[in-house]
Amino acid sequence: MKYQDLILEFEGQLEALESCTDDILYKAETGIAYTKKCINSLRREVIKHGFKSQQEEIYFFKHTKPQILSKLIYYAKLFNIESKRPRSSSKFQVKYLNRQINRLQVFFNDNLEFYHYYRRGATTLDEQYFVRGKSDLRATTETFHLSIDENFSTSQDGTVATIMAYDMLIVYLQQEIEKLETHTDNSKTDLMKHTSKLFWTGSKTELIELIYALQSSGAVNSGTADIKEMALLFEQVFNIDLGNYYHTFIEIRARKGSKTKFLDRLQETLLKRFEESDA
Repeated sequence: MKYQDLILEFEGQLEALESCTDDILYKAETGIAYTKKCINSLRREVIKHGFKSQQEEIYFFKHTKPQILSKLIYYAKLFNIESKRPRSSSKFQVKYLNRQINRLQVFFNDNLEFYHYYRRGATTLDEQYFVRGKSDLRATTETFHLSIDENFSTSQDGTVATIMAYDMLIVYLQQEIEKLETHTDNSKTDLMKHTSKLFWTGSKTELIELIYALQSSGAVNSGTADIKEMALLFEQVFNIDLGNYYHTFIEIRARKGSKTKFLDRLQETLLKRFEESDA
């Protein structure tokens, strides 16, 4: 099943959406439409082709589906929060946004056992949590009462998606609070306030391969970090213009032989350093 083609097209749509306007409500509404379309396409693929193994099924419902479903939850919640956001003083807006963060935190507390299971990367209960037809099939109460489709749902894929979505929402709300408190629309971290003295001396393709690997691994913001945001950070840190990194990623995918040349070389050089240190 070529899920990745659907996901790449979806990510391209979201990247274009993020850059075309600053209207947050428009972004949320359009993002919901894009996400629903992608989820429906994924569902058709699953129903039509199934899975080659139980491990493939677990991976899909633990990682692939939540990656997309989280965007639907994120955009729906974002629209609800922003449409009700007070247009008064910064003080009242900050109070409102902090209250929204507290409400999101309640979900983590209510699902603490599973939250810790997911966060520590545990796998012992994956068969129960991420295989269809297992007992306790349910959707989290936070997933907007989406109808349970036993052919496309497991016990906890919705919970994973909600964790990812709320991570994104909390980051967004904290950034909005910081903007209000510092009276600037372009609040940046201290790192961004200083010109980096580091320069990337490898190829752009190698850096793009590294960025996509980090994003795919879930090591940054639990996998919810936006590729555009990560690319911008690396551009600023390493004083480089990555150009059309999405197009470069497509070229990487089309490589013959190893598609992870740079990552392979990183592993080789690190292992060599270990050996030299032990000598």
